[in-house]
Formats: sequence, C-alpha cells, structure tokens
Amino acid sequence: MKSTLLFIICCLFSMSAMAQKRIQIIHSDNSSIDEVRLPGATILLGNIVIRHEGIKLNCKKAIHYKNDNFIKAYGDVVLNQGDSVIQTSQYTEYNGNTQKALSWGDVVIKDAKMTLSTDTLNFDRAQQLLFYKYGATIKDSVNVLTSNTGNYYLSNNKFQAVSNVVLTNPDYVLESNHLDYYTDNGRAFLYGASTIKSDDNLIYCEKGFYDTQSNISHFTRNARIEYDSKEIKADSLFYNRNLGFASATKNIVITDTLNHIVLKGNYAEFFEKVDSAFVIKKAVAITNTNKDSLFIHGDTILATGKPDKRIIRAYHHVKFFKSDLSGKCDSIHSDQGSGLTQMFRSPVLWSQKSQITGDTIQMLNNIETNKLDSLKVLKNAFIIDKDSIGFNQIKGRDLYGKFEDDDLRFVNIVGNSEVIHFVRDEEQVLIGIEKTSCSEIHFVLRDGKIETSKFITFPDGQTYPPSKLPLNARKLRGFTWREMEKPLSKNDIFIKDEE
Repeated sequence: MKSTLLFIICCLFSMSAMAQKRIQIIHSDNSSIDEVRLPGATILLGNIVIRHEGIKLNCKKAIHYKNDNFIKAYGDVVLNQGDSVIQTSQYTEYNGNTQKALSWGDVVIKDAKMTLSTDTLNFDRAQQLLFYKYGATIKDSVNVLTSNTGNYYLSNNKFQAVSNVVLTNPDYVLESNHLDYYTDNGRAFLYGASTIKSDDNLIYCEKGFYDTQSNISHFTRNARIEYDSKEIKADSLFYNRNLGFASATKNIVITDTLNHIVLKGNYAEFFEKVDSAFVIKKAVAITNTNKDSLFIHGDTILATGKPDKRIIRAYHHVKFFKSDLSGKCDSIHSDQGSGLTQMFRSPVLWSQKSQITGDTIQMLNNIETNKLDSLKVLKNAFIIDKDSIGFNQIKGRDLYGKFEDDDLRFVNIVGNSEVIHFVRDEEQVLIGIEKTSCSEIHFVLRDGKIETSKFITFPDGQTYPPSKLPLNARKLRGFTWREMEKPLSKNDIFIKDEE
C-alpha cells in the first residue's frame, strides 16, 4: 500500500514537473491546424507571446509542436531571458525539453555589457552558452571584437573567440587565433600567435594577458615589442601602455637597428616616452663596429636618450671585449652622438699587446666610420708592453694617443715623463735597455712596440747594456701588470676578479 502511494506521488510530481516545462502560448491573434501540411502542429499568427522557464518569445508567426514541446518562430523574433538577455532575429527554433535555441537572419543579442551580431546563433539555456560558427561581431563600451567562431558564457561574461580574431580599440588593434575576453572587465587572454598594433608600437606573443580598460598587459612565450627602430624580446614582458613602461625577465634581447646596439640580460625596464632602458643580471651591451662586435658587461647597463644622442652607461665590475681591444673599470660612459667613451675608477685598457692604465681613460670614436680615433689617459698614465725578458714602459702625468685602423700609433706623454725600452735590432736581438725621463715624450708605435721616440725638454737618461741595469731598476714606480684581469673572449667579460 505504501509503495503504491509512493509511486502515485512520484508520478504526480513528474507530471507536474513536465507541465512546468511545457512551452506556453500566452497570446496570438489567430491560430489554426493543418494536419496535411503540418501534422501535430498549431499555426499561430499575429502578436504572438510565448513563455517557457524564464524566457519570453515574441514573433509574427509561429508553428507550435505541442507534443514535441518545440516551436518555430518567424518574423521580428524577440527572445528575452529576464532582464539579462535580449535577442532579435528573423527566425528561431526553440526546444523546450533541451532548452536549446537556434536562430538565424540578422541575429542580435544584447546584455548589460555587450552586443553580439551574427547571422546564425545557437543558445544553450541550460549551459547559459551562446555559440556561433560562421562569424560574429561583439561590441562593448570600448572594443569591437570579431571572429569566425566563438562561445559566450553568460554566467561569467566570458567570450571565447577562435579563428581570425580581431579586437579593435581606439588606440590599437589586437589580432589572435584564440582569445578569451571578459566583457564585464575588459580583460583578454591570448593563446597562440597574437599581435597588438598601435601608432606607438607592435606587440607579439604566443601567450599573454591584456587588460583593455587599464591598458596593463603581461605577455609570455616568444614575447616581443617593436617601436621606432628597436625590438625587445624576452621570456616574459609586462607592459603599461598609459605610462609607456615595460619590464622584462629572462633571455632579454633589445635590438637598436639604428645605432647597431644589442642589449642582453635577464631583467630589464624600458621607458618608451624617454626612449631609455636599463638591464641587470648578466647584462651585456653589444655594439657592432665594422663586423667586429664590442661586448660590454656591467652589473647594470643603462641606455638613455634618443637614437642620435644615445648614451650607454655600465656600472660596477665593468669589462669589455673586442678582437683587438678590451678593458676593465668600475664604470663606463659612452656617448653615441659624440663618439666619446670614458672609463672611471681603476681603468685598464688593452690595445693589441699594450696595457694602458690611468685615473681616467677616454676614447673617441669616429662616428662616421665607427673606428677608434684617439685616446686620452688623464693622471698617472702608464703604458706597458711585455718583452720576452721584461716590460717596455711609458709613464707620465697625461697621455694623448692617436689610432690608425684600431692600432695605437702615435703617443704623446706630457708631464713627468719616463720610459724604459728594451732596444732590439732588426733581428730582434737585444742591444740595450733605454731608461730616460723628461717633461714630454713623443712616440710612434706599431703593434704596441716603439718604432721611434722624441724626447722634449732636457731629457735625462741613457741606454744600458742589459748586464748593467739591475732587475730592480727595470720597473717604473707604480708598475702593475694586470694581465690576469684581461678578458680573452666575450665570455670572459662575466668573470669577476678578486679585488
């Protein structure tokens, strides 16, 4: 008895639930039945109002299949889901059992955040999902988005666009093959090859995030930014379009094609509006000079100024390498506009076989040929060249030099000048050791060796037989041979020497 009663109650409940899910015809001006043409259907005409499970449908004509709980609506179809969704079209099919609708013909759907236009649209009410396969346009308060196929999830305002996705903003155009866009906050998530083009720059990535309202973005996987004559690549790029600021991490490569400069490192920040950047964590600046690159490393590398007035600075543990020139100092300042490079704090320069030191070293490049033109060593100038049995040495207050084809050829030593020179004949047989001092000395060098010398103002010295000049007299005061600090390859610039 109890089981029978329970069965009856369940049946009544099931019938009640089914009744609640039936499509309800609220109004139509006319209705008719044509069992020959449309068996099992009711034809409705004029000012039709239909309701079902929270939706309201209006149209001019409808065919209602009551047993199938299915309706076809024609002419100025309007489908409302409460106050949240309003859809218009020329035709809509709706299944009350599955709560799925198919609409075509000038389909437009609106909610509080966006307007979607397409020719054919599917609406799964149970999943609160809209989807299309033949192209659509979505507009919100700022952006216009188009794609070939896509899904719109009403529950979280997520629009998922696939294939030929284009998001047009007043400031830029975003293109991708897969984009997830949230219409309530304007945030876009990019997957696959994607570009963002504006008047200021071009951004490329294969995975990333862009907040279209705040203009803040984060790009990963083959990310790069191009602007003016520069390109920035990194594993990860953060970008604030409003500030023109970007930061990058890991495997950074900044290429300046106008000045032929490349900056590398593992963390960098860029200031687009003032055209400046700094790089740290294994930072290196590479300057291409006549197919022979100059590599400069420092704990921090800073590039500032417009291309025609670009200044490169490197700070702390600075080393640089070029096939015929290398050096070391605590900081370096290079003005690309004037061609002047200055080395500070215990600088040392190796040119060919010569070691050059002083309190400050200045090098001047010819900005047209990009070759070394001249050299200044201010205070405590010292040149050392290693001979097979000793060291050729030139010392003075200041040094002024001139280069030919990147080889230091002409040197003037001014103030308290001293020289020790191992004199050899044409067969490189040692003749004697010259040791002289005067107020000023002029030299002509080749490959770091003295070809001729001219002593100005009361020279004092002589040439000694090797046996007559003791070993302790063969080095000038302040002599320091720093060969162990010399970088021999571009990889050696990252070696930090013990102080």
